[in-house]
Amino acid sequence: MPLLREGESPSPTFHLFNERTLRLMKPTAYLINSSRGPVVDENALALALRENWIAGAALDVYDVEPLPLSNPLRSAPNVVLTPHLGYVTEETYRVFYGDAAEDIVAFAQGSPVRVLTASL
Repeated sequence: MPLLREGESPSPTFHLFNERTLRLMKPTAYLINSSRGPVVDENALALALRENWIAGAALDVYDVEPLPLSNPLRSAPNVVLTPHLGYVTEETYRVFYGDAAEDIVAFAQGSPVRVLTASL
């Protein structure tokens, strides 16, 4: 039995940027998505880029990762596509791995840091 009505999105952000919303954007606008792939309707975005509804796009996340070779965004104009690595910087790695090392040492010494507790 289907859980959703026909045409109903599985989440409020699923294809938030679709043909209707992309057409509302200014022709000078750039769409940047580094959050979640399904936020953008990739087929509508490819059409928007081909027909110059918007100036360009940059994406780091996709409906399917890695981005399939057949995806229309691969041949769309004015788009930058990266393989979900937009967060990769020296500073980010320093924080991620520094915090991880601090967590391990503190735990081993019996004084854990960044402890999560459920609030009731």
